[in-house]
Amino acid sequence: MSSCDTCLVRNRAICSVLEPDALNNLNRIGRRKKVRRGETVIWEGDDAPIVANVIEGMLKLTTATGDGRELIVGITFPSDFIGRPFGASSANSVTALTDSELCVFTRTSFDAFAKQHPGLEHELLERTLGELDRAREWMLLLGRKSATERVASFLLEMSKRLGGNACEGPEDPADRFELPLSRQQTADILGLTIETVSRQLGRLREAGIILTPDRRAIEIVNRLALEAESERA
Repeated sequence: MSSCDTCLVRNRAICSVLEPDALNNLNRIGRRKKVRRGETVIWEGDDAPIVANVIEGMLKLTTATGDGRELIVGITFPSDFIGRPFGASSANSVTALTDSELCVFTRTSFDAFAKQHPGLEHELLERTLGELDRAREWMLLLGRKSATERVASFLLEMSKRLGGNACEGPEDPADRFELPLSRQQTADILGLTIETVSRQLGRLREAGIILTPDRRAIEIVNRLALEAESERA
């Protein structure tokens, strides 16, 4: 039995487009890697020697400002693809937010494999375009939405990305989940202060829209109301 046979995300990862023989060949050039929370697997600006499928866990994509501050520019979830295929260096650092497991390939071997399998190259393009769309939506969120709309939109996005069964088809949004970010990290990624994030979460809780059983746990009680809060005029 190959590692692909036991992969939790094999029906959703980038390699899901491959035929069995091609998948077996890809399996031969990959390896499983456990990553501890806080461990950086790719460094911004350095040579990017690996690419990987995220099997379990969540990782953050960050960039450093001129004054040394860290900005979170993205979060990856199970079935996401990390690294820079067909590129010499990484634009972002990639660090584990939780204990994670990756299916890792050297960039050179993956690039060579992808060139021989147009379906995989097409899937790479589709995912890249999807990431571009999400980046544009995030620009809208940061540039035009109020604090209330930002926090509500963030919770809905987390619900969507953390929902469902990774082994099966399209996921259902999760009504209860653990936030992968601290309050400070959430504030940073939303362009808000930590006090504002806490205040907005408290307001949503008092309105009966969410529950916060502990500091990171979120339970969505009224999804329609939360969606309305994310689109307030």
